[in-house]
Amino acid sequence: MASNVNPTVRRRRLGQELRRLRELKGMTAEEVAERLLVSQSKISRLENGRRSISQRDVRDLCGVYEVEDHRVVDSLMQMAKDSRQQGWWHAFGDIPYSVYIGLETDAASLRVYEPQVVPGLLQTPAYAEALIQGALPETPTTDVEKRVQVRLRRQERITADEPLRLWAVVDEAALRRVVGSRLIMREQLERLVEQSQRPHVTVQILPFEMGAHPGLNGQYAILEFPDAADSSVVYIEGVTSDLYLEKAHDVQRYSVMYEHLRAQALNAEQSRQFIADIAKEYARH
Repeated sequence: MASNVNPTVRRRRLGQELRRLRELKGMTAEEVAERLLVSQSKISRLENGRRSISQRDVRDLCGVYEVEDHRVVDSLMQMAKDSRQQGWWHAFGDIPYSVYIGLETDAASLRVYEPQVVPGLLQTPAYAEALIQGALPETPTTDVEKRVQVRLRRQERITADEPLRLWAVVDEAALRRVVGSRLIMREQLERLVEQSQRPHVTVQILPFEMGAHPGLNGQYAILEFPDAADSSVVYIEGVTSDLYLEKAHDVQRYSVMYEHLRAQALNAEQSRQFIADIAKEYARH
């Protein structure tokens, strides 16, 4: 298998195709589960791409859906085989948000709103380490280091030949919260200014004086993909589990909310100056 095959994205595409075949057959997930003597939740997980799909699962489902074209079955079987391969992130062991990393790795654009911290793709190593240590105080040092390395590897999307289009709206609180030390914060904000000058990176700051805004419910990200067959995803990070929204009306609702955030935030140039001014405040102390 080619090393550039993304198993997370393959699972999503395969799940979408299996859902399409089920709907063409006019069957509910519950009916399919009864035919195969499995739980309805398994069918749902297979269709939403949240778990690996075995070739046996594909074969059984194609049988239920009466797929007679062997080329279609063979194609789905190959996708199932590819979906069970490991992405680069698996080399770092058990990563809680590995599904998100898989999606981010293949995304063409990412719109993120961060109310408390600097976006992960724009963090310095020192800031990332201090942030992880503070957020997860009982995490062993080796695990902290692993998480930092994963974050730095993710950042390669920003400098790649075909880079990720990143748009970040960041609350002023993320600039004011001293993570690690004032020196770390100064270096982090200087990095933020530097990265925001890349043509494919836009950073906008939401100052405190803007008052109430649509992002008060918390952080979220919207991922879009180069292949039209891959639907956009809204990602909401949780403490014990993450939420992935793929229904068109959910994505649309968050997209509209993001447009309001961008409209209320400072523009890109004003934001760079705002960040630079706060960086100077850290330098004076």
